[in-house]
Amino acid sequence: MSTKLDIGRSHSLQSRVEEWMTANHAGNKGVDVLATPVLIQMIEQAATDCLAPFLDEGRVSLGTHIELEHREPVPVGFIVRVEVEIVTIDGPRVTFSVRVFDEQESVAEGSHERYLIERAKFLAKLQEKLS
Repeated sequence: MSTKLDIGRSHSLQSRVEEWMTANHAGNKGVDVLATPVLIQMIEQAATDCLAPFLDEGRVSLGTHIELEHREPVPVGFIVRVEVEIVTIDGPRVTFSVRVFDEQESVAEGSHERYLIERAKFLAKLQEKLS
C-alpha cells in the first residue's frame, strides 16, 4: 500500500432508489423497494472506494464476507446512504462496519470483509481453475 491504511477510515455513498434497483425488478413481484442484492452491491462499492486510495498499482480488494441485517424497506424515490468504516485490519483482511440509512431512519447494518491481493496472483489462481 502506498500510504498507511488505518482503523477508523470511513467512506459513504448515496443514491436515489430507482425502479431497476427494486426487489420487484429482481423477480420478487409486487415488492417495489430497494432490493437486498443492490444494497450489497452499494456496500461493496463504498468499501472498495474507501480502500482505493491505499492500494498500490497492481493490487485489488476482493469481497470475501458480508453479514447484513436489512430491517426496513426503502421506497423508490428515496435516497439511501451507505456508510462503511474500517474496524479491523488483519494482514490482508480488512473488516468494515456497515450502516445504511434512508431519508427517515436506519434501514440496515452489518459488517463486510475484503481481502487485499496482488491482481496477478488472483488472475493466476483464476487461470489455474479455468485450465
